[in-house]
Amino acid sequence: MCCLALFLFSFLFGEQLDSVMLSGVDVVASIKYGDDIEKGAYSSTSVGRVEIENRHISSVKELTAIAPNFYQPDYGSRMTSSIYVRGFGSRIDQPVVGLTVDEVPVMNKNNYDAELFDISNVQIVRGAQSTMLGRNTVGGNISIHTLSPLVFQGKRLSVEYGNENSLRVKASHYASKNNKFGWSANVFYSHSDGFFFNEARNSNCDGGDNVAVRLRTQYLSSSRLSVDNTMVIGYVDEGGWAYGLYDDAAQMLNPVAYNDACSYRRFNVNEGLVIKRFFDDFTFSSSTAYQYMHDRMRIDNDFLPFDYFSMGQYQKEHSFSQEFVAKSLEEKRLGWMAGANIFYKDMDMDAPVLFKQYGIDKLILSNMNGMLHGTGYNFGFRDSSFPIEDKFKIPTYGVAVYGEVGYEIGYFDIRGGLRLDYERATMDYNSYAAVSYKSKKEYTNYRTVNSSFVGNASVEAIEVLPRFSVMYKREWGNIYASVSKGLKAGGFNTQLFSDILRDKLAKDLWNDFQGTPSDYNSDASVTEYDPELTWNYELGTHLSPFSDGRMQFSASLFYIDCANQQITVFPKGLSTGRMMSNAGKSHSYGAELSLKYIYGNVTLDAAYGYAHAVFDEYKSGKDDYAGKYIPLAPRETMSANVAYSIPAPRSFANYLILNVGWNGVGRIYWNEENSLSQAFYAIWNASLSWEKGHYGVSLWGKNLLNEDFKTFYFKSIGNNFFAKGKPLQFGVSLHLNL
Repeated sequence: MCCLALFLFSFLFGEQLDSVMLSGVDVVASIKYGDDIEKGAYSSTSVGRVEIENRHISSVKELTAIAPNFYQPDYGSRMTSSIYVRGFGSRIDQPVVGLTVDEVPVMNKNNYDAELFDISNVQIVRGAQSTMLGRNTVGGNISIHTLSPLVFQGKRLSVEYGNENSLRVKASHYASKNNKFGWSANVFYSHSDGFFFNEARNSNCDGGDNVAVRLRTQYLSSSRLSVDNTMVIGYVDEGGWAYGLYDDAAQMLNPVAYNDACSYRRFNVNEGLVIKRFFDDFTFSSSTAYQYMHDRMRIDNDFLPFDYFSMGQYQKEHSFSQEFVAKSLEEKRLGWMAGANIFYKDMDMDAPVLFKQYGIDKLILSNMNGMLHGTGYNFGFRDSSFPIEDKFKIPTYGVAVYGEVGYEIGYFDIRGGLRLDYERATMDYNSYAAVSYKSKKEYTNYRTVNSSFVGNASVEAIEVLPRFSVMYKREWGNIYASVSKGLKAGGFNTQLFSDILRDKLAKDLWNDFQGTPSDYNSDASVTEYDPELTWNYELGTHLSPFSDGRMQFSASLFYIDCANQQITVFPKGLSTGRMMSNAGKSHSYGAELSLKYIYGNVTLDAAYGYAHAVFDEYKSGKDDYAGKYIPLAPRETMSANVAYSIPAPRSFANYLILNVGWNGVGRIYWNEENSLSQAFYAIWNASLSWEKGHYGVSLWGKNLLNEDFKTFYFKSIGNNFFAKGKPLQFGVSLHLNL
């Protein structure tokens, strides 16, 4: 996997140099953003290790509202890693934000929802980052940096137990020799019985287990070369999808009650190698990644206690990416960056849908027999169930080159960047089903009809993605303005194929009954959707008015103009699927504020985000949604957290910290009609952490007032369903650092 990178670097670095490291170079920092990400010409939020651990932030989802206009709801399972930023997002297929772990991109959003353990910091940059980072960063990027063995050495062990038999265990070892070579090994395990009860199955539906192993090695040579390799192996086995039927007449949500088990399993391997070479005037970096994912989803897609239909989805994906970046040192007046990237993904997917007796009667036979009313004929199937098999092979590849030039004139920093991006995806599809039927009740012989939908399709795009910014910098902070173009890749609506074949099967049955050849015509073009493109305009500031840094303040105003917005819609009628559709045009404007202030023993973190995101042009059939709010993304996010370091004798504690946090989100419109919505809600979190010597204890609670709120909306065969947020959670954590 790493042959290309290693060959290139062995060629470049055959001659040894004398110096060790250049002044100002940080081998841990991102080469694209540097080590001062919170002062760039964009909005960003950084959360460090101490904050993550003291506030018991276990996943990126729990950074919702802490980063303004950032919303990742906790619903479904770890497969549904939907993220919304500044009014835009995606519940299926392509994400609006990218994710990198130790500078290596995560290629499939099914892997986004992973546990945060032994994390150095998490940085969330908002606004289009497509010029530097490429596809699917139209709303920004999340950068996770794990704890480096060159920064920390020792052993870490923690055990956490909470309500609903929730258990987390983490063990780590970090070692370094002469600050040249370091290695670390981390193991994580979690279990929960679940928080939501399924009345139809008389058990909780969302419990599960999660295991991960991370191995990292870092090496610094005397030739000013750094090598950083991280491998992560993860396994998830859980339930999920606690969706309750919404009673439209009574305007109330019924308890979760569906009869088929829902589950999600995922095995993934992420291997990343980052090599950096520090020259006198610039840094050259290579990032090589290989990722394997094998997951399985099983779901009761009608979410009712009836035998309608169930669905499976089995995916195997191999992905590879290689990126080279050269960047001048930051202290130079003329700065530049140049890079090239290639990636390849190969996805094999099976998505069978099993129609059961109730679904056969309601979704297929009722329509056919309705047309035969009064004729004496009445269709019936031999079997009480039949599968529709959907098989796909979807390879995707892309190539990009990009660059940026910056120049400082007095107090001004002017930067311009450009990216040329090409991407192509193809899909081979094979959907088929076989049904044995008879046309009269008294008939004993059945006729078998075989129906299939086979072919291939492709989508491709070439885009030019510019970015321009101007920044005024002083000792008290900066003021900036920027404009950038964002890209979210197109793709295929694989979930529509079961509906297409169901309709084709009904037509084939009818034609077989009449003795006429099939005349049902369809092609996969109806399953394709185009890339989403945005223009992002931003005016902002990062201020640090006091020389001691006790106060940091950021603010921004933004406007986003979007074409071909990708919106998840549910086809009308008794449809069993969902699809990604391109809305005509939409826009979003809003503001973001962030404040961090330290006063004595008290640290205050606060954030506010507002996004007014609406459709400009969007027609679906006879419905015109122009002027309606874009669904699923909140209009406002708010958060405030106070950390109080309680004075205590050194004989009692090294530190004693009380954290109290308040996070609010809303209003959220669930559908394009804006007829269903979740009002603004807020949850309280708190923790009390004590540490003495090598030992520590923490008492913590989340959603302390047991706030009742909805996090997700789903529609199936004409019924509305909602998922609720987790109720009160509480527990105790014990940790040991050696």
